[in-house]
Amino acid sequence: MAELVYRPVVGLARTLFKVWDLKIDCQGSENIPRSGGAVLVSNHISYLDFIFDGLAALPQKRLVRFMAKESVFRHRVSGPLMRGMKHIPVDRKQGEAAYAHALDSLRSGEIVGVFPEATISESFTLKSFKSGAARLAQEAGVPLVPMAVWGTQRLWTKGHPRNFKRSHTPITIRVGEPMEAPREQYAGAITRRLRERVQELLEAAQRAYPVRPKGADDTWWMPAHLGGTAPTPEQVRTAEAH
Repeated sequence: MAELVYRPVVGLARTLFKVWDLKIDCQGSENIPRSGGAVLVSNHISYLDFIFDGLAALPQKRLVRFMAKESVFRHRVSGPLMRGMKHIPVDRKQGEAAYAHALDSLRSGEIVGVFPEATISESFTLKSFKSGAARLAQEAGVPLVPMAVWGTQRLWTKGHPRNFKRSHTPITIRVGEPMEAPREQYAGAITRRLRERVQELLEAAQRAYPVRPKGADDTWWMPAHLGGTAPTPEQVRTAEAH
């Protein structure tokens, strides 16, 4: 029954991408397992990341069940769709329930999508990773699949207006080779290696990105270390502290 909702939503998303004339460059989809459980792990720079991460799994004929904030499931429009697509609500006050739900999905052969930074990175750089993805992979006995997206922040991100015009915006997606998560290893060590893999993929996506800011007023989407005017991680932390 879930696919009666999921597949039409995917079709709608693809139609919108054509209307917006997005230039999507996705490489590495073959690294996503064709069968069995896996934890798909991505950076997080946009409210739309889960859509593009899920797009990367379609060539393998896989549908990803993403872990998302419980508030999204309460929304009158997104809620029924999220539930219908079997995504996994995360209530931070009751994280154990979401973890158990994700574990059941993995053990039943599903791919679960996780954003280990937990929230959107306003600096567009990688934040620290929480260890939940590694622990899920360990307990379910499934691989971790690292990936990175770039360009999605130009469509809709925290603190900036949506840009759903026919914008010709390039979106770059890179999926890395699966990595094992042995039970006998410390989840923190696996998480550090996972973050390094995602960082490498993010840098590869940034190098492959075909456009640069058009001018001084278009540098907001570039991280400071690449010459943009996005806040540095330190500036974001200072702002959050106040």
